[in-house]
Amino acid sequence: MTHVVSDADVNTARFTWRENSAMAARMERFVSPGKGNGVRATARIRRGELVYSAEPLASCVSNKQAREVCHHCFTRCKTLLRCSQCKMARYCNTTCQKQAWSGHKTECKCLRSLLPRAPTDSVRLAARIIFALLNPSHSRSGELYPLDEHESHLDSMSEHKRQGLSQLASMLELYLQQEVPHLAQDMTSALPPSCQETLSLIAKVTCNCFTISDGELQEIGVGLYPSLSLLNHDCRPNCVMVFEGTNLQLRAVQDINAGEELTISYIETLVLTDERRKQLEEQYHFICHCQRCDSKDKDSLMLSGDESAWQRLKEALPGLEKLKAESNWEALLESCNHLLSAVGGEVPDENQYKLRLTDMALDASIQLGLWEDALRYGQKTLPVYRQYYPDPHPVHGVQLMRVGKLQHYLEHLQDALETFKQAHQIIKITHSDSHPLTTDLLMKMEECRAEIAQRSSSSR
Repeated sequence: MTHVVSDADVNTARFTWRENSAMAARMERFVSPGKGNGVRATARIRRGELVYSAEPLASCVSNKQAREVCHHCFTRCKTLLRCSQCKMARYCNTTCQKQAWSGHKTECKCLRSLLPRAPTDSVRLAARIIFALLNPSHSRSGELYPLDEHESHLDSMSEHKRQGLSQLASMLELYLQQEVPHLAQDMTSALPPSCQETLSLIAKVTCNCFTISDGELQEIGVGLYPSLSLLNHDCRPNCVMVFEGTNLQLRAVQDINAGEELTISYIETLVLTDERRKQLEEQYHFICHCQRCDSKDKDSLMLSGDESAWQRLKEALPGLEKLKAESNWEALLESCNHLLSAVGGEVPDENQYKLRLTDMALDASIQLGLWEDALRYGQKTLPVYRQYYPDPHPVHGVQLMRVGKLQHYLEHLQDALETFKQAHQIIKITHSDSHPLTTDLLMKMEECRAEIAQRSSSSR
């Protein structure tokens, strides 16, 4: 099968290039003091503005989402068409399947050669990067930060981590041997010098790839966006990343002046300072000295309450995470209920371990269809989210939307409308007015208004 490029595709590509050229003119690469390379604004950027958007050099759906997400458009679907050859790739319809074939046909042979085993996400992504770079029609000459300059950090890695990456590199070579039999020769002729060794390439991928999420911030895949790998981390960043399919959109959540550095958060920030710093050092090889880390802001609040009581919650978390991973919702909810009742008022809702248990109880209640319980747990989290995720923060906006949907389902219409309004104030900034999540939210608000009006007219 051959994917035919239409005039519409060409026009879209031209528009995207012009759009990104205009956006790129508002940011530039620079040397960030104490951080190395970074990106700064060249003009004033207002809160809510789209700073930059990009398609990945390569991307793939995560293995754990492979049965639920279309491997071409990255949309969640209840039923997907499966590739009859590799049995792994899945598509929402024949159109997506045909459009994906030009890229999938090479990967398909590699996947079949490993059956019944499946390569890891990082191996599949690294292979897709190689396929992209070996493609003569591939060109990304406008990148601020070409792949050749990406850091591998191999010199600063522990021997244990380096050995783990070496195993992934060996898997990559095995995975590619059917389709790229002369791997060393092909990579030498087509790939940038620093990417010609599989170990170096795998290291670059693990240090620089982004998790692709859906509108509700749930992981669906991984991708490499070379220019945006320049962005440095801050535990309270001035930009956030959201996705539409695989298109990454960088949006400002604060007003940014010309000359200011653009930052994002690499990790979940609702953890203690020492834990954040440890994760950043192990995964990204730097020690964070942002204002929040140096002041240890919120640490005392995260550990508020009786220590002997919250230690019980902390110790229980690994077991609870295992139940969640296994989708053992009944056991998870029972355990969360027992633990939360046991600590009672000794541990406030703001304690990070109590919040994590409350969130897990919310997820389990939703999965079990216990809507009243789910709403009760969701409402407990909102004041805490507001403290830990200063507005506008997409995590707070999405949580408000989840609670609003529960209120709407249970016909608490005025409460639902108010919660949706609060969510909209955040989501329109973090996701934009045109994002599918914002459209869905506006529809929910209209449904609430219509039902309130109908109820009011019926009572007359």
